[in-house]
Amino acid sequence: MFDKRNRLVFVGDSITDCNRNYNTTVGAVDSLGQGYVSLINAYTTAFHPEKELMIINQGVGGNRVTDLKARWQDILDLKPDYLTIMIGINDVWRHFDNKFTQIEQVNKTLFEQTYTELIIQSLAIHSKIILLSAFMLEANNLDPMKQMVAEYNEITKKIAANFSLTYIDIQAEMDKFTAIQSSYALSSDRVHLSLPGHAIIAKSWLEAVDLDR
Repeated sequence: MFDKRNRLVFVGDSITDCNRNYNTTVGAVDSLGQGYVSLINAYTTAFHPEKELMIINQGVGGNRVTDLKARWQDILDLKPDYLTIMIGINDVWRHFDNKFTQIEQVNKTLFEQTYTELIIQSLAIHSKIILLSAFMLEANNLDPMKQMVAEYNEITKKIAANFSLTYIDIQAEMDKFTAIQSSYALSSDRVHLSLPGHAIIAKSWLEAVDLDR
């Protein structure tokens, strides 16, 4: 799937960011954070050294899709051959944890419009795009926040279908875990992950792109 020296950019919120060093060389090991992006880099480096893939982490904690829009030209300036996007959890979460701050919320219409704009801009520079669903580690599907996450994920899935993009359902993978074990084994707040949680995302991405074929 990937050609030699392809540039793979991962963009999103704190799940992608995961304590990356903002003040180091782009693509350096300490710029990759401590989560799924770093795990993917470890795999591609160890098992596909001939490809010399450059992995770039552009996650920023707290980002919503509107924040991505504000910095999207910086993403495009990195000239990604492949662009992986995971966004949506903060667009939902702010509806629940910021009710008293009068923050402007990202409703579903704005989410879809903004996300679609980013995809169109990215395709214009011939990036190949992979969309990851947002997720919440919650076994109860009637939980109001999880229900809203599902609604926003449906929008992401629809956008992927509209543009024939790869869509990876991370929520489904997390649901497999919470059907067996407590969410606290992966997260203390149902969103931010331990290393095993990041391993689930990395494995899902690697299986979807199938580097070994």
